[in-house]
Amino acid sequence: MFEAIAANKRKSAFMVVLMALLLAVLGFALGEYFAKDGGLVGVGIAVIVWIILTLVAWGQGDQIFLNMSGARKVGPDDLPVLHNVVEEMSIAAGLPKIPDVYVIDDPQPNAFATGRSPERAAVAVTSGLLKVLDRDELQGVIAHEIGHVRNRDILLMLFAGVLMGAIVLLADVGLRSWFWGGAGRSRRSDGGSGGGNAIVMVVAIALMILAPILAQFIYFAVSRRREYLADASAAAFTRYPDGLARALEKISGAPPGKLRGVSRATAPMYIVNPLAAAEKKRNAASLTATHPPIAERVRILRSMTGASYQDYDQGFAAVTGKKGIVPRSALEDPHAGAGLRVQGAKWRDEGETESRGEPAAAMPGAAAVAPESRRRAREVDDFLYEKDGWRRLPCECGTILKIPPALAAARIKCPRCGAQHQVA
Repeated sequence: MFEAIAANKRKSAFMVVLMALLLAVLGFALGEYFAKDGGLVGVGIAVIVWIILTLVAWGQGDQIFLNMSGARKVGPDDLPVLHNVVEEMSIAAGLPKIPDVYVIDDPQPNAFATGRSPERAAVAVTSGLLKVLDRDELQGVIAHEIGHVRNRDILLMLFAGVLMGAIVLLADVGLRSWFWGGAGRSRRSDGGSGGGNAIVMVVAIALMILAPILAQFIYFAVSRRREYLADASAAAFTRYPDGLARALEKISGAPPGKLRGVSRATAPMYIVNPLAAAEKKRNAASLTATHPPIAERVRILRSMTGASYQDYDQGFAAVTGKKGIVPRSALEDPHAGAGLRVQGAKWRDEGETESRGEPAAAMPGAAAVAPESRRRAREVDDFLYEKDGWRRLPCECGTILKIPPALAAARIKCPRCGAQHQVA
């Protein structure tokens, strides 16, 4: 995949340069519109904004995205199954460091990866995702995000998000100022050529409107192909494409709802677009879709007869009618010819059945998945309760009472056995 990695590095550098050019043009237009002969001042301000945004994106961009999403860092002892899956997929991908793991307290199932390099990367999943997926499906989603880390998509999308956010912000400021008059009126009252002023005004307004649209289309251009390659990587890492296919179906089939803390700049980072509920039901991608159609991604994964990049490339060509999408280096990799693994075999080998006291023979059935999902849901809730300051108070009847941090009562009653407990 070195072509994809090298291409992403080049595109990241291109994003930085393009951001500078677009901000400079937008700054010049805004400067000319709001002040007589103020174009160079506008460019100067745009350059300062570009330098600040580039430094922030490189140094703290990942933490900004994680904070915007409300993600909370998870330790190995907090959610051991999630940590185990991330570690397992990191080893399969050959990453130099296991990414940091985060959980977002939100019922909408989704996930994303961020960071500037494999040495500084993070994977975030929602609590809703952990509650609805079984281990094979969770493994597919994590492998998809690890694929983004390995392919350096995270750096590209980091700068793409900053580019789009900066342009949308400046254009929004300009349009709001123009709409409410203010500086525009004082600029036009300063005298000078009326015709020239009108031309500058039209150009400035056009740039303020078109710049965010151009930035959005740039974002779209770099989003779709990387999703296909991450799906291919997930199939190769897990050797079980159906796990990711089932996960995508569950995520797309979840009740519609907006994921909290998501903006237009961060939405393309997620495995499924969290802002486009209607997009989940479409069979064909529109020109403005940041993600390929889920139905198409599932068909490609289900068409694979093996788990190699070659198998994904053939499935992509068969489903889409287009030529393959996987880089030549991955297709020629002599170690990329892995076959499919048996469903659930890896799950049973890790001893999770013994931790629940259930016989291994019971695992292949669908009924065995439900207890595991409920157990993981309790783990996720307990982790989030603890992060919010809730306390756990065990009762002799076996009930675990969860005490909110703001509770004013000195004693509480167990709802199961009626026993009174001292809180303070």
